[in-house]
Amino acid sequence: MSEPIAKKKIFDFTQLRRVLSYAAPYKKWFYGSIVLSIFLAILSPIRPFLIQYTVNHYIRGGTPGDSSFRERMISLIIYITVIQIGILLIETLFRFLFSFLTAWLGQTVVKDLRIAVYKKILSLNLSQYDKTPIGTLTTRTINDIEAINDIFSEGLIPIVSDLLSIVSILLFMFVDNWQLTLICLVPFPILLLSTYVFKEAVNKSFIRVRNAVAALNAFVQEHITGMQVVQAFASEDQEYKRFRKINSEHRNANIRAIFAYSVFFPIVEIVLAVSTGLLVWWGAGLVLHLPPEKAARLTGEIIAFFLYLNLLFRPLRLIADKFNTLQMGMVASERVFRVLDNQDRITVEGTYAPGRLAGKIEFDHVWFAYMDDRYVLKNISFQVQPGETLAIVGHTGSGKTSIISILNRLYAIQRGQIRLDDRPVESYKLDALRASIGVVLQDVFLFSGSILENITLRNEEIPFEKVVQAAKLIGMHDFIMELPGGYNYNVMERGSTLSLGQRQLLSFIRALLFDPSILILDEATSSVDTGSELLIQEAIAKLIADRTSIVIAHRLSTIRKASKILVLDKGEIKEMGTHEELMNKQGFYFKLHQLQFEEKVG
Repeated sequence: MSEPIAKKKIFDFTQLRRVLSYAAPYKKWFYGSIVLSIFLAILSPIRPFLIQYTVNHYIRGGTPGDSSFRERMISLIIYITVIQIGILLIETLFRFLFSFLTAWLGQTVVKDLRIAVYKKILSLNLSQYDKTPIGTLTTRTINDIEAINDIFSEGLIPIVSDLLSIVSILLFMFVDNWQLTLICLVPFPILLLSTYVFKEAVNKSFIRVRNAVAALNAFVQEHITGMQVVQAFASEDQEYKRFRKINSEHRNANIRAIFAYSVFFPIVEIVLAVSTGLLVWWGAGLVLHLPPEKAARLTGEIIAFFLYLNLLFRPLRLIADKFNTLQMGMVASERVFRVLDNQDRITVEGTYAPGRLAGKIEFDHVWFAYMDDRYVLKNISFQVQPGETLAIVGHTGSGKTSIISILNRLYAIQRGQIRLDDRPVESYKLDALRASIGVVLQDVFLFSGSILENITLRNEEIPFEKVVQAAKLIGMHDFIMELPGGYNYNVMERGSTLSLGQRQLLSFIRALLFDPSILILDEATSSVDTGSELLIQEAIAKLIADRTSIVIAHRLSTIRKASKILVLDKGEIKEMGTHEELMNKQGFYFKLHQLQFEEKVG
């Protein structure tokens, strides 16, 4: 899914401050890394300066043949060498601490951000998942947040450190010999221009890479999940070609970045070589025409400047790359913050949280649309008294599933009111509302893990004995115990090692275990065989006993005993009553029943 980003957003300092705000709880570590970068900037040019000092005063200085000077020179050289080793060890330690601090800070911020994003994703309306590919949200939660880590470990703070090092080295060079410094900097405009071109080229490539990664994640996630459909319809070749196209775009974007690197780094080496050549050419010319004392001093400066240039070009080689890393982190943060700023969630939430509902349900002139004003439910009104069972029937797309989706506020209605126990559902605390309504869907989703974990949803407060009791009541305990590991049997992803009927019965155990006041069964027998249907019918009878229930039925034979049957068509109520009443009317329900009966007989 391509998401072009405006250039101005990459340098949005407001957004940068927002990223940095996640480092506020760890500001001591942040400031510590800045202090270390200052120390490293100061330490970097000291060693070349000491080498220059040694050359000027102890190697080229003194009188030839003076044995006392020679002895003093050797001892002082050893002394300065020890100082050099000490400075090198201190610098190494500081660099280790700097690298560790910035990496630790980045990973800690990433941890907090990822928690915030996942928490946000959990709170979004289901409509977001209808519109956004799961692979794209996966990219936001993993890849993009990891890019924000690079802002700290490879971007902002390392750039500050490199800039301080460059300024520090240039100050030493100008103070030492400003003329020689200017000579060395003659080819720098070429480097600055190359850096700008490189930065822009890599930036464009990285944006394309990020978009390609999101597209790859979305494609792979969707097609692995739907692999059964792909193989059943022999679509492997077509999907393979689509994957190759998306993968080629990812490769091409990376190759453009690689090409930019391949051009830029040789240019940096050429500029360094030109600067070094100018240094040698200019310095050698001066040495030949200066008195011996000044020539000796200039020799030390040339050696120091050679080292200065290497120290100067080391951060210059990488600073453009680090700036691109910072840019990509900002691009990624813009995408992550777009998820965090998404307000498509239930914003109106009450505080009422009863221990248990009586179970009275009332829809009062309810209108609902998933998008704009395309209403899928129109002027729906009905009541269900505590302990009653309401069956909802109708053709596919008539609005049956939409009714249960708005009852537990997975979606917000546009008009009308829904009441539970004579209170508007908006007055309930969401957690309490949804905990009071158990839902058993037609397509049962099981997570990777054990049967026990899927029944309890990893709620450690539920005792194992209660799980066994619920399984025995549904009639699944003996079957579970026959599996390898019993309740610890791994059902694999989406419960692929179990049949549809077995997965459905496990979902019944889950619903019974949480003991909801209101139970919703969404076409629980539509996709199972006759043998499994008999077991499920027995389980349903136990589940709906003494509690308010809404049963969405595909097979009309399963709802004869319902207290009330609601007949929907195109989002409107056509009929309402008991099975006998509706059959005697010989209206819409009667026609549905006759049609299904004829199909069964045929």
